[in-house]
Amino acid sequence: MNNIVEYIDKNAIGKYVENVSLSKFTTYKVGGIAKIIVYPKNEKKLIMLLKELKRTKTKYKVLGNGSNTLFSDKEFNGVIIKLDNFDNIAIFGNLVKAGSGVNLIRLSHLTIKKSLSGLEFATGIPGTVGGAIYMNAGAYKSDMGYVVRSIRVITPKLEIITMTNKELMFHYRTSFLQKNPGYICLEATIQLKKGNKNEMLEIVRDRKERRLASQPLEFPSAGSVFRNPENLFAGKLIEDLGYKGLMKGGAKVSEKHANFIINYNHATSQDIKDLILFIKEQVKEKYNIDLKIEQEFVNWE
Repeated sequence: MNNIVEYIDKNAIGKYVENVSLSKFTTYKVGGIAKIIVYPKNEKKLIMLLKELKRTKTKYKVLGNGSNTLFSDKEFNGVIIKLDNFDNIAIFGNLVKAGSGVNLIRLSHLTIKKSLSGLEFATGIPGTVGGAIYMNAGAYKSDMGYVVRSIRVITPKLEIITMTNKELMFHYRTSFLQKNPGYICLEATIQLKKGNKNEMLEIVRDRKERRLASQPLEFPSAGSVFRNPENLFAGKLIEDLGYKGLMKGGAKVSEKHANFIINYNHATSQDIKDLILFIKEQVKEKYNIDLKIEQEFVNWE
């Protein structure tokens, strides 16, 4: 890893921190120590870094806001890449170009101020643009697949190409990027439409009140743990099993919303994972429904 640090310094790749807890970079507030987290300055520096990581066969992970990621408690002996510097936003009529590191909540509020409609669903999703596209994040019967026109990506061969909405294969909480993790989103072109700002703000206010009443936003979590099965609600299935309030170590099934697992009392990553897998197993046994986990498990191998 010292050679990678020397390479980053020598080639002015960008700022970096060493030996830092991943609990500072995930919404669950858990995770082991990352050997190094680096913030590439731009696309050129990112490609240089990726070339070196591939050449040296160094493990790496591109991380957004860590809002859908569960790192293990052990050390991540590799490089975490944060694209926080990819934060440009440009608006051309109804089209918005946003870097992959742009905060999605910030972008959604900005577009509402500009009387552009389409991202109202995202005002409560604490991810980055790149992460939201990767997961096809959504809420209120909408998602990124409805608004993303195209994205610029780095391919596994380290070429920069543009992919259209159709090529991105958006489906419920999944996308081409999720199934092909060698591709890295750099920038998105998002197509919105003119809307009434006051009406949009009222919708956002109403939804915020409902979230505060129904979701455990006062505790660290990663949002919904399981995808909703077709025509069913994962939270209802878990609640009917009597698992609201169920604890494993410091992890707890929320009493507000059974599809949320919260870091209630200094939970470890293992506590959270064990609780997730237990619930998945029990739902399968009781209802013969194989719940799909929304969170990505990283560094458990």
